[in-house]
Amino acid sequence: MTTTFSREEVISTPQLVINAGVIGFGFIGEVHVRAIRAAGGLVTAIAAKTLEEAQAASLKMGIAKALSIEEMLSDDDIDVIHICTPNIFHAELAERVIKAGKHVICEKPLATSVAEAQYLNDLAQSKGVVATVPFVYRYHPSVREARSRVSHLREPLNLFHGYYLQDWLSRETTINWRLDSSIGGPSRAFGDIGVHWCDLLEFVTGHRITHINAQLMKVFQNRGDKIEIDTEDGATMIFRTDKGAQGSLVLSQVSAGRKNKLWFSFESPSESFVFDQEAPDSLWIGGLASNQIVMRGVAEESASAKSYSILPAGHPQGYQDCFNSFVSETYRTIGGAVIEGLPNFNDGLRAAKLTDAVLNSAKSGNWVEIK
Repeated sequence: MTTTFSREEVISTPQLVINAGVIGFGFIGEVHVRAIRAAGGLVTAIAAKTLEEAQAASLKMGIAKALSIEEMLSDDDIDVIHICTPNIFHAELAERVIKAGKHVICEKPLATSVAEAQYLNDLAQSKGVVATVPFVYRYHPSVREARSRVSHLREPLNLFHGYYLQDWLSRETTINWRLDSSIGGPSRAFGDIGVHWCDLLEFVTGHRITHINAQLMKVFQNRGDKIEIDTEDGATMIFRTDKGAQGSLVLSQVSAGRKNKLWFSFESPSESFVFDQEAPDSLWIGGLASNQIVMRGVAEESASAKSYSILPAGHPQGYQDCFNSFVSETYRTIGGAVIEGLPNFNDGLRAAKLTDAVLNSAKSGNWVEIK
């Protein structure tokens, strides 16, 4: 017996197809391209520092058009532009994209100053465009599980601590554009990785950091052929929150053997929650009677965590999966959906304020209040 279907039955309600342009094509540009495609978008064009670089990238990734930035901004076929350039160019490009009437995903930092970040946030809101920043660690199901459980705690959290450790700059001979403050901005370790940790703290717990006391760590004064370095290799900070909690954070990009060790412990007298980004499919929960490890995909997983648990349990999800979910939610928002927890330019502004407080505290040696 053969079953036939009408065209109307076969074709479901059409989904909005997002045409994307990408500016910049280092490591993170490739991550964005994969995420666009996973979200059902079309990578229509790519732009880079030179047209030759754009052409090489388009050939490598199978992208139809290599354009100049000006051509991309004026291309009516492009709905959203992903900014994946070195930091110093983010603010200028984001402004141009918004003024061109296009939606924008801008790599962090949104800007290298609070004033620029505030301007961009206000501009995006006034123009009515969707403008997001990829704080993608929010999209680990175990992070969502922690957030759900924290929201039902009997007693408030009162202690936060953790670290974010890497070793990719542990060799004195390693040279990268991030080492140059004129390109990467005035903060490296905190501006690059510390803001991710702080974003997770505030997203999971609902607390806001209000006071910071920080010290910067500089291991290498010079690199390569005596290139002087004026940004930090790491940092330590203590802080207070608007709900009376205290905390500490240790950051380093020069810790041998640490590849991307984002780890937090958020604690109350009744329960504690520990997440390790290098083992992201589990959440450790400490209790007075017993401790437990909650794996992604278990029957009692919260609805919020389940919605981001896209692979069968036991099949590890990671960084690219988080990025895919973030881009998918941005595109759904462009299509008219209202999604709670999508990191936007206001979160980029928040990161700029935190970075500024860390730098000011380290310079003065005093506590700095974030207003």
